[in-house]
Amino acid sequence: MCAMQLARKLSKEELDEYRRTGFMKYGQIISDDDVNRAREYVDEMVAGLKPGERPEGFDMTHTKHPFMLDLCRHPNILDVVEQFIGPNIVLFASHLICKPGGDGKAAPWHQDSTYWPLEPMGVMTLWLAIDEATVENGCMRVIPGTHTLGELAHKSEDTAENLLHLGLDITPFAHLPIIDCELKPGECTFHEARLVHGSAPNRSPKRRAGYTMRFMPVTTKLDRSKESFYQNHPLYLLRGEDIHGVNQYVNA
Repeated sequence: MCAMQLARKLSKEELDEYRRTGFMKYGQIISDDDVNRAREYVDEMVAGLKPGERPEGFDMTHTKHPFMLDLCRHPNILDVVEQFIGPNIVLFASHLICKPGGDGKAAPWHQDSTYWPLEPMGVMTLWLAIDEATVENGCMRVIPGTHTLGELAHKSEDTAENLLHLGLDITPFAHLPIIDCELKPGECTFHEARLVHGSAPNRSPKRRAGYTMRFMPVTTKLDRSKESFYQNHPLYLLRGEDIHGVNQYVNA
């Protein structure tokens, strides 16, 4: 993949603001050519779905598609991620969320951290727009500052209408602003694991495909004993070295 100089150095003020609010709209991070290739690849993935399979469900995409793993370790992406979490970078997970036009599912308000047996919760998410993400087609929405509230109690959700099976009642946060993360293809956001966020359904005619990549430092441990789901969960050391030895990696 082409590594255009789109990985700029973040200022101290930008990093401080990220720590304060729990998210950042970064802007374009990969080239137009790269995002066009990614969109073509996603188109093929969607076209290959079996009857009844939903395009929102491409979880751990990098483990099944080498192209998507290469996207996660794009030099531009790792150069920016390094400024947040340091030089030793682990890929914890990824998820291609492709909301079709007309009936794309919503993501209820939630914290990512509620699903993850990680200690400390040092993981962060890069949300890369493959298609344009707008209010009309269900872009991600965030409530700044909620990452400081600790782990919140989630309730069960109906997965016939929603991407996730857990959600939050945001009534206690009604006084806080909600920011719509509208993005052009190739642009991205970053957010903390405990930031409250979600998205509306896609009732527009336009698809909304976004690729989430979850990165963490080697100091964050995946506790495989807490949930059987994570017993064989693969971790990838994408940059640097394992200087702490708290995890095992499939490629190191």
